[in-house]
Amino acid sequence: MLAPTTVLAFQHFETFKRRFSAFPFVSRCSAASVPPRSKSKFSPPRSCKVDIVIGTHRLLSKDVRFQDLGLMIVDEEQRFGVANKERLKEIRKNVDALALSATPIPRTLHMSLVGLRDMSLIETPPRDRLAIQTVVAPFNEELVRTAIENELAREGQVYFIHNRVESIYSLATLVTKLVPKARVVVAHGQMGEKETRKRHALNSFATKPTSSSPPPS
Repeated sequence: MLAPTTVLAFQHFETFKRRFSAFPFVSRCSAASVPPRSKSKFSPPRSCKVDIVIGTHRLLSKDVRFQDLGLMIVDEEQRFGVANKERLKEIRKNVDALALSATPIPRTLHMSLVGLRDMSLIETPPRDRLAIQTVVAPFNEELVRTAIENELAREGQVYFIHNRVESIYSLATLVTKLVPKARVVVAHGQMGEKETRKRHALNSFATKPTSSSPPPS
């Protein structure tokens, strides 16, 4: 299974492990954030017993060979580059392929309409899925506090999107002040790769912002 980003690949990996925990399947993940030692255990798959491999474009490398590949699943295929798409075409010649997309682009729809690909629509939400509620309101600290506390009460997570790197740490401090029990971590596009990995890490290492937080860029 291929995903365009490391975070998405890990999310799929965790889902596969959970859903197939009762079955004798071996799953592995190969992505940019996987330590080299872990990668060496995984690659190439033909050298070890692996039933399901989830990863990023790393799986499309020429040095990766599969023993008996039968199904390729590609999530958000439109986000892969031209070279990767050419490699996907080569693999599709001999295996079944399934492409997933939450936002089908015109090219994908056209290929389905002209018969180049079969199309299946998921028109019903997952079981127990609640309807999405959208509220547009002026910024209000009490509203922010209530929304975050409601989400934490159901053991959920919150993404707080801000449009300025210069003031993002001040906002994180405000959120920590409003909801002291929340674990808050800051991530933005000007961070280096190592720092982003450390702070993201599937939200497993979230910490409250402190005075040691890097200064605004």
